[in-house]
Amino acid sequence: MIEAIQDRLARIPDKTYFRIGEVAKLVGVEPYVLRFWETEFKTMVPPKSRSKQRMYRRKDLETILTVKHLLYAERFTIEGARKRLLELQRAQKAGRVEPPREGLAHVRAELLKLRQLVAS
Repeated sequence: MIEAIQDRLARIPDKTYFRIGEVAKLVGVEPYVLRFWETEFKTMVPPKSRSKQRMYRRKDLETILTVKHLLYAERFTIEGARKRLLELQRAQKAGRVEPPREGLAHVRAELLKLRQLVAS
């Protein structure tokens, strides 16, 4: 998971701030999705300019990419993604790097294999 996010971050232009439209294009979601995620994930609150536009920083993009991965690739619910994001952030603050968790798709494939074995 972390490697995929790092790859995406490497392709992002070297700028200090990004507007919501730029972030939406870079991440591959609509701006309203980003605004919704801001209401659900309290760690994702970009500062606003004097003209009240959201100004995302590079660390905000990392959080957004992590949320997108948790919701779309790992198929977490909003609540599950919120908890997992907090776990990852706590681990990062503590200075430990957690081993990547197996994706739910992998777990599902293993369960299907077991189901086939039992059915045989």
